[in-house]
Amino acid sequence: MSTVPSITLDNGVEIPQLGLGVWQVEDEIVADVVTRAFETGYRHIDTAAAYRNEAGVGRAIAASGLPRDELFITTKLQNSDQGYDSTLAAFDKSIDQLGLEYVDLYLIHWQCLKQDKYVDTWKAFEQLYADKRIRAIGVSNFHEPALRRIFEETTIRPAVNQIELHPALPQDELRAFNAENDIVTESWSPLASGELIDDPALKTIGAKYGKSAAQVMIRWHLQLGNVVIPKSKTAGRIKENFEVFDFRLDNDDMATIADLETGVRTGGDPDVFG
Repeated sequence: MSTVPSITLDNGVEIPQLGLGVWQVEDEIVADVVTRAFETGYRHIDTAAAYRNEAGVGRAIAASGLPRDELFITTKLQNSDQGYDSTLAAFDKSIDQLGLEYVDLYLIHWQCLKQDKYVDTWKAFEQLYADKRIRAIGVSNFHEPALRRIFEETTIRPAVNQIELHPALPQDELRAFNAENDIVTESWSPLASGELIDDPALKTIGAKYGKSAAQVMIRWHLQLGNVVIPKSKTAGRIKENFEVFDFRLDNDDMATIADLETGVRTGGDPDVFG
């Protein structure tokens, strides 16, 4: 079994660099999917209240028999629950659904600029962190201006910023800003929602190593220093996505992948979404 490397967050908590995302995995099947991931070797699972599958993830955790301290569980606050008091209530619901006493990482799912509640929401996150109900707190889909406002108006900086990131959208400037402020970048839609699976350049690189285009992309994320959470429902793909620790892309490969940038998103633009 491959050993997944970890990245140390700014508060000393270690996050496995590769995890399983469960967006669009229905609650009735997600327990089987997560169980399969555990059997493969994954210990990092990323869910969200908006996915409506926290209960299923919780069932898989309970049935796994794995020590809680070997797991890294992330969930996210949904947009409609932003605000101080509503955040506290929503966290209680999420942790109950998961059947856990704490989560390892809790994220504000979107900055939701029109609501303009993310600062009060973040203050609730700080309280939950102080109460030791969360090991690390972070954000998802946040851009620099909103991050700077959190820096200025609150006490704790986000440990993680989870953003859409893939070879077509490498987010170089935002990744650099995150790094300058000790924020770990985590990639969602790391395979561009399958849009790049048949890209000739990625397939050519993969052929050098006996790997798929998807494995090449996951390896690219790892070598950039991102945390990466590819999603899959199928046993074969879950296993394939995990088998990325026995090769390394060279400088020419990384340069070729850099040329795939188009700026095209597969998901919403955080400046207008929510």
